[in-house]
Amino acid sequence: MNPKEKYTIAVFSSAGAVAGQGVGSAYEEQVNLIKTGASDLFEVSINKWASDPDIQHFHTVDPGFMLLMKRKSSVNIAYCHFLPDTVMESLRFPKVLQPVVNKYIIDFYNLADELVVVNPSFIDELVKYGIDRDKITYIPNFVSKETFHPLGTEVRNEWRDRYNIDHDAFVVLGCGQVQTRKGVQDFVKTAEMLPQVHFVWAGGFSFGPMTEGYEELKTIMENPPQNVTFTGIVDREDMVNIYNMGDVLFVPSFNELFPMTILEAINFNLPLVCRNLDLYKDILFDDYQTGENNEDFARIIQNLMEDAQNYEYWSQKSEHLSNFYSREHVLDMWKKFYVGAWEKKFKDVKEIDNAVE
Repeated sequence: MNPKEKYTIAVFSSAGAVAGQGVGSAYEEQVNLIKTGASDLFEVSINKWASDPDIQHFHTVDPGFMLLMKRKSSVNIAYCHFLPDTVMESLRFPKVLQPVVNKYIIDFYNLADELVVVNPSFIDELVKYGIDRDKITYIPNFVSKETFHPLGTEVRNEWRDRYNIDHDAFVVLGCGQVQTRKGVQDFVKTAEMLPQVHFVWAGGFSFGPMTEGYEELKTIMENPPQNVTFTGIVDREDMVNIYNMGDVLFVPSFNELFPMTILEAINFNLPLVCRNLDLYKDILFDDYQTGENNEDFARIIQNLMEDAQNYEYWSQKSEHLSNFYSREHVLDMWKKFYVGAWEKKFKDVKEIDNAVE
């Protein structure tokens, strides 16, 4: 029996203000999951400042949200979508401001009662910044299969036509913001090694000239190899069509948390090719292929293209991942977390109040 019949959750986020970035996608999916899957237990509001909820959940680190986190009558939860290191690798700040930005992010996380990470490997990193391990919880991101699912050959060919891609081409997808951290340069260099394969990068400069490596990347986008297509920023509702026209997801990022693009792509059973990063081991298990360099990436992709049995094996591996990160599994984690967080902060207080009454 829960201490309360229903909990009010006030969600705060400005992620929707910037198109083409994973934090916004993660925010939308998480809120929709709770609203549609646990409406009997939670009543959710969005960016409703004039409220007194049981739980406040902050998806972004806006300065104004720091004021709301001082509200003692709510459990204050912060979502850790990034660390200071990943911010500095994504956006250009004057060096004199970097310590200030770092301190602000950690101060924000410290102010929260509870912190949620989307990758277990980041728990130790946060502890190094002085954050209490006991207040950090791992809950993976989630992508709805109702939104992201195969659409068939007709749609596949229609969208390939939009980008002048042959219907019979083997298409390797890269998705996300165009940033140095995302490995875009290596994506293009790998493509140059495989002229018989078509490479498509779906994404653009969500933060414009502030993006790390902007000038070099802009030059690459404006003059790509013949077998590389840059789509620019794609509306989230159109990303289902982008995945539907692909054969492989290639993630050459140098640093990530839990890329939404991986969760989206596995719903189409696309084989995964990623850079060999420790952070994937706890979330992708042995269901993906890794490379250390562009030669490795090219070899893996060529084998997927040429060996149908090998392709089917890794496609089934992605299907296994998709089933593991099911709606039911992640929803159950959120239910237990929200109720547990409220109990942790208020159960004893409520029991004392009731005894006094």
